[in-house]
Amino acid sequence: MGQLDGKVALVTGAASGIGRATAIAFAREGAKVVVADILVKEGEETVVMIQKARGEAIFVKADVSQESDVEALVKKAVESYGRLDCAVNNAGIEGETAQTADCSKENWDRVIAINLTGVFLGMKYQIPQMLKQGSGAIVNTASTMGVVAHQGAPAYVASKHGVIGLTKSTALGYVKNNIRVNAICPGNTRTAILERVIKEMPEIYQALMAATPIGRLAEPDEIANAIVWLCSDSASYCTGHALLVDGCYSIQ
Repeated sequence: MGQLDGKVALVTGAASGIGRATAIAFAREGAKVVVADILVKEGEETVVMIQKARGEAIFVKADVSQESDVEALVKKAVESYGRLDCAVNNAGIEGETAQTADCSKENWDRVIAINLTGVFLGMKYQIPQMLKQGSGAIVNTASTMGVVAHQGAPAYVASKHGVIGLTKSTALGYVKNNIRVNAICPGNTRTAILERVIKEMPEIYQALMAATPIGRLAEPDEIANAIVWLCSDSASYCTGHALLVDGCYSIQ
């Protein structure tokens, strides 16, 4: 028996990294999974990985910054599997590196649209379905940069702080409706984006290791396992929480 047997889960940004690991973990724990991303080839690869492990999943192309896409995504999930028990609003981007005065309006708008508005739109359409069912669990991907800050990433830091505030407000609004809303705050995690940064700028890796007390990067599976727990009945009294999974990075 899995922790999520009989549940239906939706994961955005599931074509790679934490999103892919989360989709696979949901399937492993017995959920039927809706894999969403703008990257079709990679998203379909996630579905194949789930199916090879004898799980059930479908892929839906969706840009989380576009309201019509998000509405259609949730509709497709319900049409396909009849309900929506778990939703992980994970899609996000880093944006450009620049100090606030040098951050372009275009970069600001794009980062906020995907990282913050995308989470808002996800919940806007996920929650009505969960209200119909009388229950649901949502996890929004924030970051350690949602509780601390880093210079040179004003849009990213603002978006992730915003995700945590939005999560808390929404959790309060629906706690009496048996809908739990939490945020996950990953630390430095071994994803394709970070691997590329490490390859191109090895000094960045050394700086990350020096700043991370646990002395290593997180693996995507480690973040995914925390997300699964937040969506499971084991976390039934946990809502409005921002869970740090960062190897002590943020408490220094």
